[in-house]
Amino acid sequence: MKRKELIAYLEKNGCKFLREGGKHTVYINQNSHKASTIPRHNEINDLLAKKICKDLDIPFK
Repeated sequence: MKRKELIAYLEKNGCKFLREGGKHTVYINQNSHKASTIPRHNEINDLLAKKICKDLDIPFK
């Protein structure tokens, strides 16, 4: 999955950008107050994308 697709999906499901790290971007789900980091790679493995969605309490597409 492309990183841009994952970020668009997270934002569509109510997650907001929190901050930039050294090699990661941090997003937070404002409804459940849970956060997860997204690596700055062009391609993100589907297993990692599923874990990020699970961390943020949103369904994986």
